[in-house]
Amino acid sequence: MRKTKFIPFVIFLMASIFTLGFATKTNAAEKTYKIGTDLTFAPFEFQNSDGEYIGIDVDLIKQIAKDQDFKVDLRPLGFDSSIQGVQSDQLDGMIAGMSITDERKKTFDFSDPYFDSGIQMAVKNDNKDIKDYKDLKGKTVAAKIGTESATFLEKSKDKYGYDIKQYEAADAMYNALTNGNVEAIFDDYPVLGYAVTNGQPFKLVGDPEKGSSYGFAVKKGENKELLQKFNQGLKDLKKNGSYDKIVSEYISTGSGNSSTASEMKKIEPKKDVYVVSSDSAFAPFEYKDSDGEYKGIDVDLLKRIAELQGFKIDFKFIGFSSAMQALESGQADGMIAGMTITDERKANYDFSDPYFQSGIQLAVAKDNKDIKSYKDLKDKTVGAKVGTESADFLEAHKKEYGYTVKSFDAADQLYDALKVGSIDAMMDDYPVIGYAVKQGQDLKTPIKREVGGEYGFAVKKGQNAELREMFTEGLKELKRTGEYDKIVNQYIGSGSTEKKKDAVDESTITGLLKNNYKSLLDGLWKTIVLALVSFALALVLGVIFGLFRVSPVRGLRTLAGIYIDIIRGIPMMVLAFFIFFGLPGITGIKIPDFAAGIITLTLNASAYIAEIVRGGINAVPVGQMEASRSLGMSYNRTMQKIILPQAVKIMIPSFINQFVISLKDTTIISAIGVVELLQTGKIIVARTTQSSYVYLIIAIMYLILITILTKLANRLDKKVK
Repeated sequence: MRKTKFIPFVIFLMASIFTLGFATKTNAAEKTYKIGTDLTFAPFEFQNSDGEYIGIDVDLIKQIAKDQDFKVDLRPLGFDSSIQGVQSDQLDGMIAGMSITDERKKTFDFSDPYFDSGIQMAVKNDNKDIKDYKDLKGKTVAAKIGTESATFLEKSKDKYGYDIKQYEAADAMYNALTNGNVEAIFDDYPVLGYAVTNGQPFKLVGDPEKGSSYGFAVKKGENKELLQKFNQGLKDLKKNGSYDKIVSEYISTGSGNSSTASEMKKIEPKKDVYVVSSDSAFAPFEYKDSDGEYKGIDVDLLKRIAELQGFKIDFKFIGFSSAMQALESGQADGMIAGMTITDERKANYDFSDPYFQSGIQLAVAKDNKDIKSYKDLKDKTVGAKVGTESADFLEAHKKEYGYTVKSFDAADQLYDALKVGSIDAMMDDYPVIGYAVKQGQDLKTPIKREVGGEYGFAVKKGQNAELREMFTEGLKELKRTGEYDKIVNQYIGSGSTEKKKDAVDESTITGLLKNNYKSLLDGLWKTIVLALVSFALALVLGVIFGLFRVSPVRGLRTLAGIYIDIIRGIPMMVLAFFIFFGLPGITGIKIPDFAAGIITLTLNASAYIAEIVRGGINAVPVGQMEASRSLGMSYNRTMQKIILPQAVKIMIPSFINQFVISLKDTTIISAIGVVELLQTGKIIVARTTQSSYVYLIIAIMYLILITILTKLANRLDKKVK
């Protein structure tokens, strides 16, 4: 009986041991280690334009983890915080370009060195005079304060006879070299190598001075298995070539003459100048700065690609819809305007390789503490722009999360609605929100962004294939050299902000006026010219058709009636689109936007002036015409001497009113890209996001202008009468 009970017990015990062993082995294979790293120490760890951490340290630990079959929970806490995290057992280890020193060995166990650092000299690419330290005599050399480079220069300055300048940050030191304030700089050679890889116009001179070695660290006496796995993985990566591949991806050899693995393919342009249409106010992709110059990701990318491929471009910043119509009508050869690649658009356009991965993100007021997830939007109102990915996303999920959607036509309306509290949250493209935050908008993004569409450079289907290919090849080259990331990070990268040379605070009316008065005056002048020229031409045309309208010849009356009915029956914006976009497609003749604006305003005003003329002539008693004709005067003589002098006095108040209307109608012409006063304001709003103050300034300018012109016209009316 005991023997019978003993056998099942032994089987159970063996099964338990086997199961426990298997479980232990499985857990060991799947163990996740918490690894601390620095926040910003390029090229070892830093964030790319998509917000992902990359770099030598990051790639190494990920590859080693893959090689050694463990998982990594990377914690970018900063160098000091990572040290404290390891010491307090909150982290299992850290990799952050950490130099192996005797002092640190007292509290940490280090892996085998994974990188031998050192300091090196760099000069401008075109410098042919400095080839070694002896050539530094009488020159000025720079280093960052408190670094090994600064210490090395101090020790050697008497020997080589140079002067030293010290800078707190790398960007200041690099600018000093670029601007010629110093002839050479010294820094950690991997940092300099990364700068060269990312487009800095430097070359490295000489061999690096031997410096400290970097190591992976764990708390002393703990996590020995992790240390062993790191060392073994490092050996494997060096053996199979993966280590060299990772390092070379981030650090240039710096000679400036090294051949690349893949040369950029040069495409032969078929035109002297390519016309490229774009949006006029879509920061940070294209917008006007305070100096009146267009800049942004799209602008900088295309200009640089044009330099690389050797073709010229003529930018037309006319707004997104107008840019698409210009491309469709043949007034533009290509288009770049944050244009999402969709199946519908592929039917009409040929796209380049995608140059930007967009996405949408929720934003709330900075002081909002209630909304931290989509679930918190229940019974709230969320805003988005009409026809955008954000609007589609909100509509698709409103039943799931129980919010109400409010739509807006323009970005400034959307942001103002959040500012005044008429909506609780808003959704927009994440780079646009990021730019708005940098421009002073009190926003925050509590929820991770949603992946969105891809932006592409477009040409009309079947046309200008070489332009599309030039863009694609240039884009590949910019990405290969790292210059692409540099351009993007300038506008939406972490920590980067646009520097204003005058440092004017554009959050006030005074600051806006000080920084933008030239642009506003240019827009005002263009508005005045549009109104005066078009009204003068409309007077001539309107008087002619007005006289036709009351002519005794039936054919002339019919012709004038048809003209007036057609012009007055077509909305002015539609008329402007037809003249600017439609006529070139029919006739093949390209009409400049300003000329198209003049023609539109002239035609529209002339139809109403013709009716004013007809009404003024008919207001003169009929008996005067009959009396004059009975005395033997001709119709034309009667009109000239008797009817028109009286009719003009009757018409003048209506002419003044029509002129004021024409002046206001100039705002509609902004739809075809004419940068008059209102469009100037939209462009300023796109850059500053200060819509309330900007439109207040513009309203006051219109009020002053119209009041002055009305007073002058009234004085003229009194003199005539």
